[in-house]
Amino acid sequence: MKKAGIVNTALKRGTFRPERMLALGFLALILIGTGLLSLPLASADGKSVGLFDSLFTATSAVCVTGLVARDTFLGWSRAGQTIILCLIQLGGLGFMVFATLIMVALGRRITLRGRMLLKESMNENSFSDLVRLTIVYGVISLSVELLGAALLAIRFIPLYGWGEGLYFSFFHAVSAFCNAGFDLMGNFSSFTSFADDPLVLLTISALIILGGLGFMVIFECLRHRFCWREFSLHTKVVLLATAMLLLSATIFFTLAEWNNPATLGGMGMGEKVLNGFFHGVTLRTAGFNSIDQMGLRDGSKLISALYMLVGASPASTGGGMKTTTLSVLILLMISVIRGRDEIQLMGRSLSRDLARRAVALVMISLGTLIFAVTALSFLEEGRYSLPDILYEGASALATVGVSSVGTPNLSFASRVILLPMMFLGRVGPMTLALALAHKRNQHKDAIKYPEEKLMIG
Repeated sequence: MKKAGIVNTALKRGTFRPERMLALGFLALILIGTGLLSLPLASADGKSVGLFDSLFTATSAVCVTGLVARDTFLGWSRAGQTIILCLIQLGGLGFMVFATLIMVALGRRITLRGRMLLKESMNENSFSDLVRLTIVYGVISLSVELLGAALLAIRFIPLYGWGEGLYFSFFHAVSAFCNAGFDLMGNFSSFTSFADDPLVLLTISALIILGGLGFMVIFECLRHRFCWREFSLHTKVVLLATAMLLLSATIFFTLAEWNNPATLGGMGMGEKVLNGFFHGVTLRTAGFNSIDQMGLRDGSKLISALYMLVGASPASTGGGMKTTTLSVLILLMISVIRGRDEIQLMGRSLSRDLARRAVALVMISLGTLIFAVTALSFLEEGRYSLPDILYEGASALATVGVSSVGTPNLSFASRVILLPMMFLGRVGPMTLALALAHKRNQHKDAIKYPEEKLMIG
């Protein structure tokens, strides 16, 4: 009780803020990863790659983005690739989840402060069964990754041999489930050599989708045996929004690139649909590609940027503004059009406070993107088109990792701008959402001013 009182006092005084601690935790991981990757043993040629490339790679890995300063297979040794893989796993699942699992394995007690950080990192509403849920989430993650690795091994072992094949399978399974987008195919080719392979593309797609749904959604699906009526409203919204985004993306990109010789034009009908689907899936913040991103039509790049900004779902391994944020905005628009005071969905009403936070999150994200893309357009003027710059900026901010120009080809100054964008994309929206959630009950308007009307539209 005494410890709880101390923590509560700290919270009231603002000295302990879980969202700040989480942001600092991610920053600490990046700095540790930078130090490890800058060691000569991490480089493929045995010479240090330098602090900036190490920092860029560590940031991209911890923030599960996938934008790279050098080719992951050719530029890093096996030790360097393993460090990157560990950073991906830590960044994707959350360092607090790993810290809790380690504490449980060692038989250590989880402190109240640790439980508070864990609650916020997992986006849970209560402290009940937090440790048990953490263990369940860890088991689910490992099980999905091992199953994905087993399926990929069917193709990779015959191609690369047992040792290399198993290593490739596990690396890409973890990278896909964590929505990271790092690959070992070499020459920045990603999965373009597997464009005609349904086993590889569908397995990677399934891992990306599962990682982007969120642990709570996966847990509910398993606990209720996929019974729709038993699902919470959150799970229903996430599943519906994800399905609609994937379906619409598949239809759009398949049709938009159908006759484009640089992407889908030379493929058969089945391959076109498969690769259109894969491109739509990877925009959920995964970062892989099976078609040439530079060859995409400008319209496709613009729509891709919009899909990237939406991103995955809350408490998942992916980034972006989240599927639930988009859903709340659409429901808010519908309520305004219909003249309703309440935001209603499936027999439930959503608070206007939730809608205000969703609007604030979107506006801040869009403002950040516009500012960054403007800066990048000046730095890359005459070299790359605005759609390509927008594509790169959205990819960084939404922690996706696809690039139509090749990130290493950008100027040093442009890559410097991408660094904080990746960090903000992974930590910023989450931190902002938590900060707004904490502040909403802490600050009450002491003065009520007369209401006035303002013309809009």
